Amino acid sequence: MRRVLRLVFLALACALVTACTPTMLNRGTYIADTQYRAKNADSRVRFLVMHYTEIDEARSLAVLTGDQVSVHYVVPDAPRVQDGEPVVYQLVPEDKRAWHAGQSYWQGATELNASSIGIENVNLGPIDTPAGRTWQPYPPAQVDALVKLSRDIVERYGLPPTRVVGHSDIAPQRKIDPGPLFPWRTLYEAGVGAWPDDATVAAHLASRDPKAPCDVRALQEKLKRYGYDVATDGILDEKTRRVFGAFQMHFRPSDYAGDADAQTDAIAQALLDKYFP
Repeated sequence: MRRVLRLVFLALACALVTACTPTMLNRGTYIADTQYRAKNADSRVRFLVMHYTEIDEARSLAVLTGDQVSVHYVVPDAPRVQDGEPVVYQLVPEDKRAWHAGQSYWQGATELNASSIGIENVNLGPIDTPAGRTWQPYPPAQVDALVKLSRDIVERYGLPPTRVVGHSDIAPQRKIDPGPLFPWRTLYEAGVGAWPDDATVAAHLASRDPKAPCDVRALQEKLKRYGYDVATDGILDEKTRRVFGAFQMHFRPSDYAGDADAQTDAIAQALLDKYFP
């Protein structure tokens, strides 16, 4: 008995000494002493970017584990459930850079692959038929999984609401995902991302016709301040229309034609009032 107690005491003493000893990491050709920690450091992760895959789950996983593109997470359109919770695929560790954003810009940052986590949602996106274009909806089970995943990421990294964006927000000249049916408002109500207050939008709209033309340069300046890469020259050319359309697809998905109208202007101002006062 005395011998057992002695061994237990020695084990506890060893554990205490180890806990108080600098952590030495042997990396093969050198040893790193990690006892000193710098205060001036922050996370690589500054943005959360949403996508859709345009292909089914099996092909999405094949492409995203191939040689051309990659992403941190894939949310299936019908997630399986384990222990009562939805299962999502993690393809890239969060501390690693994934190839999902490409040439991009948001709030002064470029090449967002280096500073973001990407989520691909299995969704076919636009479906063009002789009768016109439709969009595949996001099923409730997928939205539930996406909300849980996104909320966890946002909370762990302390991401501001305006840094949860779509691929179309950060690359409006070449991308339209995650599309007009993406559940931005549902995410906002769950604590993920930005959304304007309806009352503030109504106040800024006042008595104006929602479809009445607004000042192009003023709207460009508002969207640039919010985060978009847009000219402020007052010209409603195709590039500016794509930016306006991306903003509308995010915050007014019922009409994303890219027009400079009073309702879009009111939404933009309401967002600035709320997040950039």
